[in-house]
Amino acid sequence: MLFDFLAWFYPWTKTLHILAVISWMAGLFYLPRLFVHHAEKGVENPHSDAMLQMMELKLLRLIMNPAMIATWIFGIMLASTPGIVDWVAIWPYTKLAGILGLTWFHHWLGKRRKDFVAGTNSVSGRTYRMMNEVPTLLLVVIVVSIVVRPF
Repeated sequence: MLFDFLAWFYPWTKTLHILAVISWMAGLFYLPRLFVHHAEKGVENPHSDAMLQMMELKLLRLIMNPAMIATWIFGIMLASTPGIVDWVAIWPYTKLAGILGLTWFHHWLGKRRKDFVAGTNSVSGRTYRMMNEVPTLLLVVIVVSIVVRPF
């Protein structure tokens, strides 16, 4: 009965999943950029520090966390829909590895935000710039896994 509902609701589940992924990815791309500015200029200026902390908190709590949760919920619904995923193939597992990587990165960013709040950030702006490439690389793995299905 649940699977019948998932099959009927499939176009909506897919739509909501894509919207959630886009929102989550926007945050995963933007938060490290805020951290670059915070690490390089924010800590020396109390006004900038407070403003960046507020922006980082709102981005993480109001956009990224709900988008990540929605991505997972709708993704699990899609994976549970009969006939959508070929669990014998390798691509679902490469996609899952990419998703787990994005989830780790999300939590890593959350920890870095807490470091800024505590005044204990030790990560340089340069490192944040390099880490900003992580979601791009994982996104490539995920999209190639889904669209091309090379494995």
